Amino acid sequence: MKYFATVFLLATLGLGIYFYNHTGVVPAQKFVLAGHVQVVDRLVKNAEANNVTCSIIAKNEADVPIAIKRIINPTFPLDFEVTKDDLLIDSYDGKIKMEVQINSHGSLGVLKSGDIFGSGIQEYTSGSKDILIVADKMIGKPTLTGGRNQSNFFRTAAR
Repeated sequence: MKYFATVFLLATLGLGIYFYNHTGVVPAQKFVLAGHVQVVDRLVKNAEANNVTCSIIAKNEADVPIAIKRIINPTFPLDFEVTKDDLLIDSYDGKIKMEVQINSHGSLGVLKSGDIFGSGIQEYTSGSKDILIVADKMIGKPTLTGGRNQSNFFRTAAR
């Protein structure tokens, strides 16, 4: 009886493995994009201000976001890794465009004065490493900080 139970258990296990491997179930592909975000020198102070969010956005060829990685209070240059956990869809296996948005309001897709943004220089695929995204643009003009009276500053700066 012990022999019969062992054979039955092994046969069941073998059939289970066979059907698992032949039913079209494919393990999920590992989605990963890794690289660095750099901010140009003139914008670093604004990009590293308090309560700033850095959003690294992966988009498909039609410019639709497929993954978003958010980092609060970043310091630059910033190393990042976008993984399957950051995907907005189940999986993606095509060309990818990379962008970055740095702002203090947290909304994506709505650029407001003071927002910093940029993009990668080429298209990538899942598994790409050493991606470089350069944040080199800003909407509006940087505001003066440090307690200076703005009207007095501009009047005395020309002297």
